[in-house]
Amino acid sequence: MRLVKSPLEMGYTRKAAIAADAGTAAAIEAIRDGASDYEVSAECHRAMILAGGEYPGFGPFIRPTTRFGEEDTTWRGDVFKYGEAVFLEIAASYRRYQAPMGRPVYVGKAPAGAETSAQLAIDGMKAICGAIKPDARAGDAYAAWREVARAGGLHDYERHHCGYLVSIGFPPSWTGGSMVTSLAPNSDLELKAGMTFHAHSWFTNTDCVDYFITNTVLLTQEGSEVLTSTTPETLIVR
Repeated sequence: MRLVKSPLEMGYTRKAAIAADAGTAAAIEAIRDGASDYEVSAECHRAMILAGGEYPGFGPFIRPTTRFGEEDTTWRGDVFKYGEAVFLEIAASYRRYQAPMGRPVYVGKAPAGAETSAQLAIDGMKAICGAIKPDARAGDAYAAWREVARAGGLHDYERHHCGYLVSIGFPPSWTGGSMVTSLAPNSDLELKAGMTFHAHSWFTNTDCVDYFITNTVLLTQEGSEVLTSTTPETLIVR
């Protein structure tokens, strides 16, 4: 019952996405050489709440280059430095419906090759959204994203999924429970209008500069609708 949303639930998710956009934009604005993750987290929370968000189901996850590869960890007093990357993955909540999104941010300057990685992530997100349509299979979305990786020269790169369904959730969860229903390789899960996804176009630990984009995507009868869209999908340098 949680996989397919009613019109009311879709409206709640859209409101959550507005707050997620606001929180992400505020976090990006707060990042600078010498800023602490306390400052960034505080501005993120403030913006999400003022945009109508409630306490999120998870995170926000905010961490520097030295902890970039950690899973689901957040602020702890780190100070950001010129030239490093900041990991942002944020979800806002409205009536407990979750809308996650993620962006990396470079402090002061981006390394050589970051523009190429950002474009790869953008192309991957477009491919995922193009494959998320009524009556398609979850594995189709992964295959579309995987083809972008191949076209970008990452012939052997694989991930466990390129996203998962999100729903009503209480801490610590964006998914509505302890299990994750994924856009996984070869998954036969039938996609239906009313499903919402945390879509991942994620390229880390490869021969390319680490980069990723994640968005909340709603599937309608017409196709996918990206809800977390205020923050542009582009290379972000602060």
